[in-house]
Amino acid sequence: MTSPQTSLGLIPDHRVPVLLPYPFAGPFDYRVPPDLDPQPGDIVLVPLNRREEIGVVWDAPAGDPVPAHKLKAVAAILDTPPMNESMRRFVDWIAAYTLSPPGEVMAMALRVVSAGITRPIVRYRRADQLPAVRLTPPRQRVLDALARQEPQTATDLLKHAQVSTAVLRGMTEAALLVTERAAPAAPFQPPDPDYPGPALSPQQQEVAAALRDSVAARAWSVTLLDGVTGSGKTEVYLEAVAACLRAGRQALVLLPEIALSSQWTERFQRRFGVAPAVWHSDLPSRTRKITWQAVAQGNAPVVVGARSALFLPFPDLGLVVVDEEHEAAFKQQDGVVYNARDMAVVRARLSGSPAVLVSATPSLETVANVEAGRYAHLRLTARHAGASMPKITLVDLRETPPDRGRFLAPPLIRAAQETLARGEQAMLFLNRRGYAPLTLCRACGHRMQCPNCTAWLVEHRTRGELLCHHCGHTIPIPPECPQCKVKDSLTPVGPGIERITEEAAQVFPDARRLIMASDTIAGPHAAAAAAHAIEAREVDLIIGTQLVAKGWHFPHLTFVGVVDADLGLAGGELRASERTVQLLHQVAGRAGRAEAPGHVMLQTFIPDHPVMQALLQGDLDAFMASEAESRRDGEWPPYGRLAAVIVSADTALMADTVARDLGWAAPRGDGIMVLGPAPAPMALLRGRHRRRLLLKVRRDVAVQPILRAWLGSVKVPGGGRVDVDVDPISFL
Repeated sequence: MTSPQTSLGLIPDHRVPVLLPYPFAGPFDYRVPPDLDPQPGDIVLVPLNRREEIGVVWDAPAGDPVPAHKLKAVAAILDTPPMNESMRRFVDWIAAYTLSPPGEVMAMALRVVSAGITRPIVRYRRADQLPAVRLTPPRQRVLDALARQEPQTATDLLKHAQVSTAVLRGMTEAALLVTERAAPAAPFQPPDPDYPGPALSPQQQEVAAALRDSVAARAWSVTLLDGVTGSGKTEVYLEAVAACLRAGRQALVLLPEIALSSQWTERFQRRFGVAPAVWHSDLPSRTRKITWQAVAQGNAPVVVGARSALFLPFPDLGLVVVDEEHEAAFKQQDGVVYNARDMAVVRARLSGSPAVLVSATPSLETVANVEAGRYAHLRLTARHAGASMPKITLVDLRETPPDRGRFLAPPLIRAAQETLARGEQAMLFLNRRGYAPLTLCRACGHRMQCPNCTAWLVEHRTRGELLCHHCGHTIPIPPECPQCKVKDSLTPVGPGIERITEEAAQVFPDARRLIMASDTIAGPHAAAAAAHAIEAREVDLIIGTQLVAKGWHFPHLTFVGVVDADLGLAGGELRASERTVQLLHQVAGRAGRAEAPGHVMLQTFIPDHPVMQALLQGDLDAFMASEAESRRDGEWPPYGRLAAVIVSADTALMADTVARDLGWAAPRGDGIMVLGPAPAPMALLRGRHRRRLLLKVRRDVAVQPILRAWLGSVKVPGGGRVDVDVDPISFL
């Protein structure tokens, strides 16, 4: 992009480029009327075809100049804070990196901007000198109501005077009333950085001091805050937030799951005396508007949020924290495909602020950046307040299998029973929603499959449904096999979290149980209620999916039993081992976080697998070093670069044709390799046929120019689509 235009008035025939939230190649030129003076970043209303659209005055000119007489005029400049320069640069950067149309990227920010466009609060007063006009009874009632109390909002005045809005409009036009804009009340109390917080250990104080120094430098840097589970990483990086507040700047904390915000905000409140601003997609519209305005005006000093919080209009962002930075949930898979962890680093760089990446199990990408000297590294090596790391035990399912038709092995059952008998809490973990992942017919072998996806339908017995977890297709559980028509022949195969709950009810009949899964914990409020029930010891046995692995602190939980520790190792994906060890280590880290020691049992069929041995020996560093070496040998990420090219089409023939053409036009050269085309593992998704190609290059080769030239050489027919995923983390 060209440098920002500092004086748009000098542009010939006074035009401005406006970027619209659509997949156009760039901005469109619009004529500036004499009464307007739009500047870069202004939010404007412009005509597009036969309607008006909200857009942003951009820095770069449109690609092909349009003759002045053909230009349409800017309709209005909206009364809302403009999109600042760092945000516009952020949009351009993401568009260039992900090969996405800049308008689609800007749309993510504009949806946030649009959320902040609110009607100002208007209040009415009587004019100081009433003009000599006829006062009808409704007008007199308005003046009488204002004589009793003024100013009043339109809502109050309509109620008190029993008139219509037309009366107020007419009185304003007749100069009987004057209006004023009400200054909105500050929606968030300022956090107190000197509020008495928890006592930090000497090691925590040392790490906190280093983070405070990075904030004080007011320059971009990236630091990995690495620490064992329960070491107090949150309390430490909140000291960096305090330093940011003392400097009068704003801080952003990203969490991978909305549900985590409940316990996190309570920790924040204990440290700063007030709650932070929260941002995620489940917020009510009014709350989103209030929060957006507060951020734009600098009245929301600290925001904790999901991925979309990256696009909030911070005027002076002084710190960006990515908690649980290893989490795949930070990857946006639909629309513009990006990794919020990586984009948070870019956002910090463009804002001239430090970024802190936090994890007990850092991603190999982050570790590689530490090794290369690009990121600083701070480490907490001990649990807080003297708590010890949990004991890990492997249950070899080949030697001690569960009873027939069951999924909990005898050693795990005994350990959980002993835990409950001591009055402590236990957890059963299985990273699979629903009752069973597969339903088949005992008579003919028919498997219940989604008609829109290459996926089995998952039984959700509590709802009486078979559900596709990819497209949402649901059907009632059939009374007979749809293939052979034999009644009552459909049977569930394998365990889901509901089936484990059913078994737990039989094995631990007196235990008070709570299911923690995305199906049962719908948002932060439900998560807060669940966490409070667990902390208040109103729950004995927690049964959960991956939701329970992420940052929870349950002081009375001492036993964790993992039902199927091998689950994530299937499929042969590049990061399968890394993800599995991260997930299981995080789950194990929920146990023994207070005085009582913790115990973790992993049920596995492959106890000799490197992942199981790393967990058993508590040596994640050695495992990650071995994983890094195997990736380095093959120049796989993070020691090489990948970009996935996904072809989708209405028909299999069209998908094959486009994929074949891309294969023929594949780039070649030193350090460049193209794998495929081949059917995607999810060859049918939401009714569209999918094929994949994978571009693999050396670390020092930029993939974007190669991709642009490659994709530009192939014409995609209508009904076909080519999507690009730079730095993919999944290969479905």
